[in-house]
Amino acid sequence: MRIFLLIFFLVSAQSTAAFAGTPGEVEKDDYLREAIMDGLNGRSKKLSDFKGKPLIINVWASWCGPCRAEIGSLERLAQRYNGKEFNLIGISTDDYRNKAMDFIKQTEITFENFIDSKLFLENMLGANTIPLTIFVDANGRVLEKVRGSYNWDSPIAIDIIGKVFAVKLTTK
Repeated sequence: MRIFLLIFFLVSAQSTAAFAGTPGEVEKDDYLREAIMDGLNGRSKKLSDFKGKPLIINVWASWCGPCRAEIGSLERLAQRYNGKEFNLIGISTDDYRNKAMDFIKQTEITFENFIDSKLFLENMLGANTIPLTIFVDANGRVLEKVRGSYNWDSPIAIDIIGKVFAVKLTTK
């Protein structure tokens, strides 16, 4: 298990290092800046509304095949842990709100999603490739950035999430 964790984070660190940053990108160990997020399947919120509990941010687009592949596992992860041990939100980089809304309806996503029509979040989070999943501590500090599609509700991923957030997550 330790070897897998090491490989997982080495690959994610290499993939993060392999990409040029975006304008205003918040790097690992830095704090996210405030942002007002335009709600897709809920009301609009400020990023700071999620402080006080660890946060997973998944950046996606409706046209992105790998994003579509991992969304079911993110929904299952949200059904199990969202609002309890951590919060989980999605940020769509779609150009058209209706495309993002159609994707949410089609996939029956229940966790909160927002659209980034002005590219502020995309740039701040460093989402020059998607899917991008960012782990943020309860104070808004970026702990990890993971590029690519994963099965986020697998026992191994749940164990990794627990280690990143330093919480014990059950995997039943």
